[in-house]
Order: sequence, then C-alpha cells, then structure tokens
Amino acid sequence: MQIDPRRLAVLRAVAEAGGVLAAAATLHLTPSAVSQHIARLESETGVTLLDRSRLGGRRAAGLTPAGRMLAGHAARLADVLAAAEHDLAAYTGKVTGPVSVGAFPTAIRHLVAPAARDLATTAPAVTVGIRQVELEPGRAALRTGEMDLLVVESDAADPPLDLAGLSTVKLLDDPYRVVVPRSWGEVGDLDVLRGRPWVDGPPGSALRRVLDRLSARHGLVLDRRHECMEFPAALALVAAGLAAAVVPALALRAGEVSPAVRAVALPLVGARRLDLLHRRGRHEPSPAARMVAEAVAARARTLPP
Repeated sequence: MQIDPRRLAVLRAVAEAGGVLAAAATLHLTPSAVSQHIARLESETGVTLLDRSRLGGRRAAGLTPAGRMLAGHAARLADVLAAAEHDLAAYTGKVTGPVSVGAFPTAIRHLVAPAARDLATTAPAVTVGIRQVELEPGRAALRTGEMDLLVVESDAADPPLDLAGLSTVKLLDDPYRVVVPRSWGEVGDLDVLRGRPWVDGPPGSALRRVLDRLSARHGLVLDRRHECMEFPAALALVAAGLAAAVVPALALRAGEVSPAVRAVALPLVGARRLDLLHRRGRHEPSPAARMVAEAVAARARTLPP
C-alpha cells in the first residue's frame, strides 16, 4: 500500500474545515474534486474515510474514525515537512519556497505588495503569492495550510484577537478620518452633518461599529443611506457629492484620493487595528513565511502614525 501525500493533505483539509464543501472552498477545488481525492485515498488504503451517511442532510459529511486517525497522521506529516524546511534553512543558510499571503485591498496596496517587491530583490528564492480574501475564508485557508499568512482588520476598540490555533502579530493602528464632499463647504463640527447622508459598512464590519460609536458618543442619528464593503467605493460616493464617510488614514494617502474629497478635523472616531495571523506551532511560520512576515511588519513601521 502506497499513500499519496497530496491526498492526505486533502483529507486533512476536510478534517480541519469541517466537511467536503468547506474544504473545497479553502483548497479552491470543486467539491467533486475533493470527493474524488478522498475516494482514491480510500481505494489506496482499503478503508472508508468519509462518512457518507450524512450526505444530503443538513449536516456536512464528516470523517469516519479511520478518516480522523489518518487525518491526524496528515497533520503530523505537515509538521515533519515544516521541520525539514527549518532544518534545511539552518543548514544551508538559505531561505527558499513559496509563501501565500491573504489580505484586504488597502493592506495589499500599502503593506503586502511593497514587502513582496522588496523581497524580490533581497530574497529572490522566496516567491510571494498574494490573494485578496475576506476574513472567514482567509482564516479557513490559513488553518488548512492553503495560506501561510493573513492580514486582517478589526476595530482597535475591540479586544485583541484570540483565535484557536492561530498566532496574532499586531502591525499598526490605522486612525479613522471623517471625509465629506468638498462641495459641501466648510465643516467645523458634527452638527453640520446632521441630516446628511452617510456611507455605512456591512453588518459586523469594523466600519459599522465605528459609525455606531460615533452616533452614540455625539448623539447623532445618521442617515446611513449607502453601504459599501470597500473604502475606494465609499470614497467614490463622497467624491460624487452623495455622502459623508469614515475611512482609515491608509485609504487617504497622497495621490490616491479625488480632490473632490476633503478630510475634516473632527473629534477622533478611533482606529482600525491591522494584525498579521499565522498558524500556531513549533515550526510555524516556516522560514520563508517568517521572512515575508518580517518584511510586512517592516513596511508597517514605515507608515506614519
């Protein structure tokens, strides 16, 4: 019997993601492809690994006891490979390999892409793959090993992230700014903005919590007429004269904002916290991922407070 280690990795993804559908999303495979990998692994081992009795029900199909046992071996195999990378890097003094980094748009623009550009010169044997990804899919991909590093945002007023199996490295606090259309004229205080339309963030977002806090702290009933997931879209609405918005300072870097948008000097509304996540483990992150993480953190230190 010879077990294909690539199929073991798929089995591990099913175990850690909680089912075939979730594993398919994190591995960027179709559910059918994941099922085929598991079926071939079952053929190689001669045992049933996927509990198909729950297929078609409300619960995701899980692993059989044999599947969970083999998934445990897959996790240990991943640890062995990680240890080999560390030992080889220490022996040769060279760091090589691919590193997958997930982030949101402003972090990609100001942190991850510049760090990758720097490493292309200083460490060309480290190849950085960058993916724009939402928080929950990013966490899942990080846990299954499909992604090595993940930059996330949260409201700085919230407690620090404590995620099972993941380690958090704070990068920076990115202060929020109130922006208005220049066509609205001078804005000296928030009272001027009573009754004006605003751009809200989606439910559960850091921006939604910021506007909730702003409204409660200053007794404002905000006309949240618009809702945008990303700050460039919110700034486009402001530039069009349609609404005021709250955006982080990174989204207002020189040369990136329309002259029709004005940041106004109003009471501080807090900041968002940017964190870098990686898997927690004796051999995590890998030498290459650690080098990329340090480059991203170095970029964060160059940004103004």
